[in-house]
Parts: sequence; structure tokens; C-alpha cells
Amino acid sequence: MTLPFLLGAAALLAALAPLLGRVLGREAGWPLAAGLAGLGVWLLVAVPPDGRSVRVDWLPSLGVSFALRLDGLGQLFAILVLVIGGAVLAYSCRYFDRGPHADFYGLMTLFSVGMLGLVLADDVVVMLVMWEVTTICSFFLISRSGPKGQASAARTLLVTVGGGLALLAAVVVMIAATGTSQLSAILASPLWGSDPAFATTVGLLIAVAAFTKSAQFPFHGWLPDSMVAATPISAYLHAAAMVKAGIYLLMRFSPALGETLAWNVTLVVVGLLTAVMGALFALQRSDLKELLAYSTVSQLGLLVATIGLGTREALSAAVVHTVAHALFKGALFMLIGVVDHQAGTREVDQLSGLRRSMPFTTAGVVLACLSMAGVPPLLGFISKEKILAAMWDAPGPGWVGPTAALVAVAASVLTLAYTGRILLGAFFGPTLDPAVREGSPAFLAPVLVLAAAGLVLGPGADLIEPTVTAAADAAAALPVGETALYLWPGFVPELYLSAASIVLGLLAIRSRHRVDALLDRPLFPGTAVGALLALRAGAIALGGRVGDLTRADTVRRHLAPPVLAVVALGVLGLVALVPGVDLAAATAASRASDVALVVLIGVGVLGVVVVRSRLAAVAVLGVVGFTMSLWFLALGAADAALTQLLVEVLTVAVAVLVLRRLPRRFHPQRRARTIAAACAALGAGAAAFVGVLALTGRPGISPVGAWYLERAEPETGGTNVVNTILVDFRALDTFGELVVLGTAGLAVLVVLEVRRLVASRRPRLAVPALSPSRFAWDNAVYARVTARALVPLMLLLSLFFLVRGHDEPGGGFNAALTGTAAFVLRALAASSDREGRSRLPAVAMVAGGLLVCVVSGLAGFADGAFLRPLSSGISVLGVSLTSALAFDVGVYLVVMGAVVAALDRLGPLGSSPPDEDEDEPGTGSRRDEVGAAAGGDGR
Repeated sequence: MTLPFLLGAAALLAALAPLLGRVLGREAGWPLAAGLAGLGVWLLVAVPPDGRSVRVDWLPSLGVSFALRLDGLGQLFAILVLVIGGAVLAYSCRYFDRGPHADFYGLMTLFSVGMLGLVLADDVVVMLVMWEVTTICSFFLISRSGPKGQASAARTLLVTVGGGLALLAAVVVMIAATGTSQLSAILASPLWGSDPAFATTVGLLIAVAAFTKSAQFPFHGWLPDSMVAATPISAYLHAAAMVKAGIYLLMRFSPALGETLAWNVTLVVVGLLTAVMGALFALQRSDLKELLAYSTVSQLGLLVATIGLGTREALSAAVVHTVAHALFKGALFMLIGVVDHQAGTREVDQLSGLRRSMPFTTAGVVLACLSMAGVPPLLGFISKEKILAAMWDAPGPGWVGPTAALVAVAASVLTLAYTGRILLGAFFGPTLDPAVREGSPAFLAPVLVLAAAGLVLGPGADLIEPTVTAAADAAAALPVGETALYLWPGFVPELYLSAASIVLGLLAIRSRHRVDALLDRPLFPGTAVGALLALRAGAIALGGRVGDLTRADTVRRHLAPPVLAVVALGVLGLVALVPGVDLAAATAASRASDVALVVLIGVGVLGVVVVRSRLAAVAVLGVVGFTMSLWFLALGAADAALTQLLVEVLTVAVAVLVLRRLPRRFHPQRRARTIAAACAALGAGAAAFVGVLALTGRPGISPVGAWYLERAEPETGGTNVVNTILVDFRALDTFGELVVLGTAGLAVLVVLEVRRLVASRRPRLAVPALSPSRFAWDNAVYARVTARALVPLMLLLSLFFLVRGHDEPGGGFNAALTGTAAFVLRALAASSDREGRSRLPAVAMVAGGLLVCVVSGLAGFADGAFLRPLSSGISVLGVSLTSALAFDVGVYLVVMGAVVAALDRLGPLGSSPPDEDEDEPGTGSRRDEVGAAAGGDGR
């Protein structure tokens, strides 16, 4: 129960964080920090990384489980996520002003839950979900910073979502190739060694995903761009969260991909290029926070290149540097935040001599900077030595190791150079502003703990040696070995390389004015952010050009491609299928009633074609629909007949509502267009005929249909097979359709509301309902009298259909259509807009219906899976209380809310007359007629 407790406790903190933020304000960071840090310390001290795992069925039909596993690598990253997260939240208690910060604390703790789930996941689908949780949390956290933050968050989202798509592709390929989604089983698959194409494809996809999160070239621009976010957010992103997700992903797949050449070359080349490039860009920055951002880019590049070497020594070095980087980068970001908070700026040119007014801050910055620069005796020196040693001994041709090590030395020289820029520019030299004061002890304490940890863990590296060893062994997939951490490696190549980097770095600091002059110019013709914006603009422009091909108000432009496709398929079917069709068998089951219904449908279709009035066309089309309902009923498909009948009622009603805004008659068409439309219609009809003819007369029922008939009642307790398919067997499909329907309903609502706002405001004319001049639009008395009796009965009938749907024709969808038909009748009988509206909370119904569906689906976890049908064993008035019934209630609410919202916004059928700006010559507008009846001029 260790892993469920760990993730559950973090999730509980995330759930409580918004409430604590509202009640305690900024002080909510203290209990949240204590909770996260306490979990981290407990994980470090009391929980061995013994590979323990827990699995709970999540999507059993796909073989996906919510699986967690604790090995050395997961434990190390989980500790960093929790401990650094605790320090950042404690720091936030004094960084922010007083007041509620519910959104900040909620998102930050949710961020930690996402990272924790990512590093503990033992299922690639769960890992992918948690990966996207971190993406979404970072987007919202960055966007908290106002308009600039929102623009930066959008650019960050574009890059990281692209990486998420690459990871999704990798997950799909891995599951398809290995037949499992269990991460540990995938990594142990022999395919990695036996199928180079599989390994190369997955490796490159995972590398792209990791590069986007860890800000590697050419995806590096989002990280400095996101520095508009508040300092606690930046500190967590850089030290233990967002960017570390990419590093973790690379380490996790290193055992499987460590001997794949494309993986090795890509990681080493991109990593070293990013390391040098990021360090050069850092030297050009005067904003300390932006400088640290490019520093992170550089340090991550060094980590990526080290992981790319694939040896156990390299992975051990990467693990140690991950710890060192988390400590010094978290401390540096928060300390620069202290400077910004106290001095009101973080520009190097406006800061100097802070060592006198802010001695404790200066001490923390010095310790963190020296660890970042790899100066003894700090932990950063040990990690840099191990990286240089791993690169010097890199596998491959003899020139590879020395070349990689020299490039790493160049990056280290530049690191020391920008370290000097930070220290000498802001903390040493003459004091510019003596009014600056040191931060409070509560402000500095969490940060100084991290800075001091780098100093303590240098000489005392043996304290973390077991944790580092376990993580390195997990990353290399080797038996538990020993990772030696020591300050004095002896007279070995890495010592000389490290000494050379320090000497050259000090020379660069001494000549910093010449270096600044040399770098005081653009190093590239553009920027990463500029390239991203150009790519985005190009994609939008391309989309516009593609959209121009089909952008038209005429329906025929949109119908032409599918109709032509149907005609083409019909021709192919005519050639391939009809010669083998047994016409006698296909027509054997035909009855006289079938022929009559076909004739009636044909007459209706012909009527739709020949009438010129829009209203008449809708009425005749309704006849076709009602005839189809009769045909379904004659064939024994009562559910389909009921659905068709209710849909026809609503279709006619909504069509009439829309037609009130259109001219009475169709526009005249040219003969050539009429002939073309007739040919297309006849072709589509012939194709449909061929398809029906080919599929008619098949003996028996399909295997799938037989399976549903056999399993419906034993599996679900329901005898209405159609309903059990919708709410039991394929409930997930129905839920997806409900989401689409609810979204479409809300979209219609928004469009109609916008139309209402921008429409010209004409005065409504209060004309008596029985005015002879309005006989075509006003309601007769009998309609209102009938509605008073029928509307309640129809609503009761809808509830009856709802509760009986599992065993008899009905269900949530049909019940909702019946209920909305009642509101249509009420609208028909209304004498005014106000009286005709339903006054139902349509939006709340849609949202509530979806929530009911989700909750009923979550109840299925009691039996092992989302939307698994459950029965309480209780019956009320003969109705069994099941999760399927609750799901049907959600369907009822969503459909009812979506349709009623559209009806209310379109306006009751019996209210005001249409606005006909386009009338046939010589007819005069309907508005004039109404105005004359009211005694006015109609304007």
C-alpha cells in the first residue's frame, strides 16, 4: 500500500490546496510544504526502492492498468519532486503578497501529483496521461502572469503538446509491437535488440518528446520565454518539474535504447550543441532570471548528452548531476526572486554591492553558483567530474570521447563565465542602492537549505550514495552495484579537464568586458520564439488556404464531395456486387405494405423536389420521415421507430424556427444547376439501392448481433438489447457522443447569443394573438387549451420512457426527445416570447448530465473498470436501480438541455413574425402587413 498511499496523499494535498489558499491566503504554503516535504523524507528514509508495484484495472478491454512501480530511478525523481516542491511552497509564503492564492497552490500541488504519477507509472498509457497533466499545469501556471504570461503560455503549450503527440505515437507503436502497455514489460522486450527499425522509430519519437520538455535545440525557446511566470513557478519548472520530466523519460528508456546508434548520436549531438548554445545565450543576458533560464537550457543539454552515451558510468553521472542541478538551480531561482522582491529589479546593470545589504542572500547565491560552475568542494564539482569522465571514456571510435569531453569543457568554461557575471555584476562591487534590505528569515530559510545542501553533500556525498546507486542501476538496467562519489578522483583525465575548465573560466571572468563586447551582437539571424511564431503563422496561413477550397455558404459545395464519393462507390458496387446477388432471396421477404411504404416515400421525395415553398418542403420532408418511422415499426424495430418519430418532430419544429428567418420561397435556380443536382441525387440513390440490394436477403443474424442477443440479459439484466448496447456494452461510445452533443449545444447557444447581440434592434409590435392579419403565425385557441393538458402528460411520458428503457422501448435519448417535444408544443401554443420560453437552466442541465455520466462511470471502478454496469439489487416500483439507469439520467439531461437551449434562443414558434427582407416582387414584406394591422407604418 506504499505507492497508493504516496500518490493518494499528494492528491489529497492537491484537493485541499484551493481551500487552504482561500482560508489561509499565502500562509497555506506552510502546511502544503510540510506535507510534500514530509512525504519526500519518508520516501527517502523509510521506503526501499525494491521494485514493488501495484496494479488496478483501468481499461481492461485494452489491457491498460493504473500501475505504479517503485525502483531506484522513480524513487530519486519522486524525492526531488516532493522535497523541491515543499521548499518552493514554503518560499511562496513570503514571495507573494497577502491575499487568497487558491489557484496558485492548487495548480502547484496538482503539478507535483502529475510529476509523481509520471515517475512512478508502470504503464505507458498512465505515463502519457501524467505527462499531459504536467503540460496543462505548466500552461495555467505560466498564464497567471497577465497578457504576457498568456502569450508565453500559449507558445509553451504549442511546443510541449507537440512533444506529447510524439510520445503518444511512441506509446502506440510500443503497445502495437509488444502487445502490452506495461512499461517494465516493454523495456524487457527482446524487440529492442532484434528489430532495429522499431528501436530507431520509438527512440527518435521519445527523444523529440523529451527535447520539447527539457528545452533542447530546436525546442529551447519556450523555457526562457516562460520566465514571465512568478519566480516560485520558474524555480519548480527548472529544478524538479517540467524540464525534469524529459530527463526522466530519457533515463527510463535508456536501458532499451542505450545501444541504438540513432539514439546515441541524436542525444549526444543535440545535447552538446544545446549545452554550448545555452551558455552563450546566458552570457548575453542582463536579466538574471533570463540568464538562469538559458543556464538551465545549457545544463540540461549536458545531461542529455551524458544520457546519450548509454554506459552505466554515464548514467550514474547523469543521476548525480540531476540531484546537484535540482539543488543549485532551485536555490538560484528563488534567491534571484528574493533580490527582485527586495530590490525591485533583477537587471545586472542596476544591481551592485548586494553582499553588504543582503549577506545571507549573497552567501546562498555564492554556494549555488559555485556548485553550478563545478567548483570544489560542492556537489556540482563531483557531478561535473563524473560527466567529464564518462565522456572521455565514451564508446565508439577513439576520437569520440575526447571530442565530446572537450565540448563539455567549453560549456563548463562558459558556465563559469556567466557565474562570474552573476556574482560580480550583482553582489560584488560598489553599492548602488543602500536602501535594499535582506529578506526575512522565513523568506530565506527554505532557499538556504537547498543552497547549503550542495555544500554538505560535496564532502558528504556518501549520504546520497545508496540512492544514487539504486537510481543509476535502474537507469542502466544492471544489478545493484556501487556508485563511488568522492571529491578527489586522483590524477585522472577528468581532473585535468575540470582544472582546465576552471582556469579558462576564471580567465573569461577576468576578461569579461572583452567577452561582453564580443558577444554583444546576435549570434543567429533569428530567435527560437520568432521561429515558433513564424511556424505558427505559416500553419494558420496554410490552413486558411486549404480552407478556402471548401469555404462557401452554399450547401452544395459541402455536399458535392461526399455525394460524388457515394456515387463512385455505388458504381463500383454495381460492378462487383450486383452480379452475385440472389434477387429472389433479396425480395422474398417483401410484403405489400413494404411496397406501399416505398411508394409513399417516393412520392414524398418527389414532392420535396418540386415544391417551391420552403415551409411546404419541410412539411413534405416530414412526411418522408414519418413514413420511415412506420417502416421501422412494421419491421419490429420499435426503438428505432420511436427515435425516428421524435427526431422528425423536433427536426420539423427547429426547421420552421429557422425558416422564419428566411424568405418564403427558394431562390430560382439555373437549369444547368438543376440538372447537375438531379444527376447527383439519382447517382447517390442508385448507390444506396445497390448497397441495400447487396446486403438484403443474407440468412440469419450477424455473429455480433447474436452475441448481443445472448449476453444482454445475463450481463446487464436488461431485455432491451438496443438500450443495453448504448448504456452498458458501448457506454464509452455513448459518453463520447454526449460530450460532442453537449459541446455542440453550447456552441449553438453561443452563436445564437452573439447573433442576438449584433442583430439590429427593431421594436416588437404587440399585435393581438387572434389578429386576422397574423392568422398564419399566431396560435389558435385550441392549441393553447390542448397544450395545457398534453405538456404535463408528455413530460410524464418522457420519465416513463426513461425508467423503462432498460427492458422496453425507451431510454434516456428517446425520453429526452419526448420531453423536448412537450416544450415544442408549449412553444407552439405560446402567444409571446416570454410565455413560450421553457425557463429551464439548459447549460446547467448539460453540465449536470455530463457530471452524472462521469460519476456513474466512476462507480464502475468498484467492479474494476470505468462505466462497468453495476446493480444495487434494489427495485422501486419495478424499476431496478443500476448504474446504467443513472447513466441514462445523464443522457436525458444532456439531450434535453442541448435541445431546449436551441429552442429558447431561436424563439417560440407562435411569437413574433419573420423578418423577411427578401420577398418575391410585388408581395410586400410581412413586417409591413403586421405594421398595418397595428395601425402603424411597419417601421
